[in-house]
Amino acid sequence: QVQLVESGGGLVQPGDSLRLSCAASGRTFSTYALGWFRQAPGKEREFVVAISWSGNTTYYADSVRGRFTISRDNAKNTVYLQMNSLKPEDTAVYYCAANQEGVVTTIQGRYDYWGQGTQVTVSS
Repeated sequence: QVQLVESGGGLVQPGDSLRLSCAASGRTFSTYALGWFRQAPGKEREFVVAISWSGNTTYYADSVRGRFTISRDNAKNTVYLQMNSLKPEDTAVYYCAANQEGVVTTIQGRYDYWGQGTQVTVSS
């Protein structure tokens, strides 16, 4: 069993940066692929980015590529999402998820564990 806890959300202005963190429990964290998803008000949850267990493979949604960066520290059981040049359309609840097969995927159903989410609001 893995528990994921996100942090770092908040209210920022357009163009600002935020770094989200997702701390995980469980000894097998380092073997899991991890992903970030988000859900904006009135919309379905969507894929943002994923990273392999080693950190060598990443995959970004077109909407965030070049602005967001995912990284992980397996020694700290933590995955990060650095978000730069934030836009109002980035406003959403951001969720961390873990895939125990270690597969980098955009498919939500392939993720076995989910955090509770952290709110990111981008507004002037």
